[in-house]
Amino acid sequence: MTQTLQAETAALEMQGGKHLIFQLENRDYGIPILTVNEIIGIMKITPIPKAPEYVKGVINLRGKIILIMDLRLKFDMPEKEHNEQTCIIIVNRVLGNTTKQIGLVVDIVSEVVEIPSSEIEEPSEYITHNNCISGIGKVKDEVVMIVNVEEAVCSQEISDLLAD
Repeated sequence: MTQTLQAETAALEMQGGKHLIFQLENRDYGIPILTVNEIIGIMKITPIPKAPEYVKGVINLRGKIILIMDLRLKFDMPEKEHNEQTCIIIVNRVLGNTTKQIGLVVDIVSEVVEIPSSEIEEPSEYITHNNCISGIGKVKDEVVMIVNVEEAVCSQEISDLLAD
């Protein structure tokens, strides 16, 4: 089941459809809207000892403990103080036979747009971030980096933190 869900997530990223657009460092990024559970404002994050730098800690969201990652740090960008526009995008992460929720801290969530598959290209060799970018979408006159959600939240460190 997990491989099926992971394959579906990867297929979603490269096919056209609605994408949630957010910004990091004034650059547009997007994730397929079907990978998003919800968007919340920034809230108190409790740090986790000995976690990787990009793992900011955990939050208690309506009685559920959710791991929080800062995408700026994951993408080797400088840390930025949170403000009223800072958001947490809650996405699912498959771990073994269970699905866990992970929050991704972004600078601002801007909109949901339709990006046809014909307007999504493979990332060039100049795009890095450890395979976290699965494509480049063209929206009007702008470029949107399509984030590979599974790659962005997948690491042994994250798996260890999420393990029961």
